[in-house]
Amino acid sequence: MQATLLAVDWGSTNRRVFVLAADGTILDTAQDDRGILNMGSSSFPAEAAAMRARWGDLPMLCAGMVGSNRGWVDAGYVPAPASLAAIAHAVHWVERGRTAIVPGVSRVSDGRADIMRGEEVQLLGAAAAGLVNPDSWLCQPGTHAKWARLAGGELVDFTTAMTGEIFAQLGKGGLLADGLDGAVEPGASFRNGVAAARGGDLLAKLFGARASLVLGKRDRADQASYVSGLLIGSDCSARLDGDFAGARADGVDVLASPALGALYLAALNELGCKARLVDSHAAFLAGITQIWSLLA
Repeated sequence: MQATLLAVDWGSTNRRVFVLAADGTILDTAQDDRGILNMGSSSFPAEAAAMRARWGDLPMLCAGMVGSNRGWVDAGYVPAPASLAAIAHAVHWVERGRTAIVPGVSRVSDGRADIMRGEEVQLLGAAAAGLVNPDSWLCQPGTHAKWARLAGGELVDFTTAMTGEIFAQLGKGGLLADGLDGAVEPGASFRNGVAAARGGDLLAKLFGARASLVLGKRDRADQASYVSGLLIGSDCSARLDGDFAGARADGVDVLASPALGALYLAALNELGCKARLVDSHAAFLAGITQIWSLLA
């Protein structure tokens, strides 16, 4: 089977390349840490040339932070509501017919602005592949967790929460850093954190996590799971009590790796909301191949 496309999910810290046949079959794939913030002195044309040297002189379709104002080129944003067809129409060609970058999606309404770049391919791809209902509520956990609503297979609204980044920053220094180097598991300590997050007052509860550790009310080994539960629980509670209220009845599809997805499934279930794990790689492939087909 002959390769016809290099599909590149090119984020801030990591990059994943899929070598695809014309029918979307994966012929090869590789992941590395060559995200846009980790490239050092290498240029984007040089990185593209290296990928082609490894897998063949193929057309390349990139998505993610490579299209940001810190990436190869700013590919702009398509305003929500957004469809795969609208995104395909707005791709930025670095080299016409050879190298293209997918734009992000923006929303500005009710005095609130938000953007995503790369997640739109997975969210819309999940619906296009039938992995989720075309009318659904979705969560894509990560450094900046995305909560999205699809209607008729289009991305109609979304919210970004800096959940993962806050946890990472807390672990780098300050009072809470002690204990946050432990493993995060969706067990009792994590669920206790989720339950404690109900009712708000996250800032005070974060300090309370430190006090509990100092006073011997919590084992150090459980601290990371508890604090993660506080943050993820606060994030999930805010959505379910706000613009994601409809998800309490319909459930939430979580696009994530099994490890990260398990945390959000546990948190949503603790809060009384059904949740289902969806293969994020399959969703990305469905979205990126659909966009490429629309460019033909």
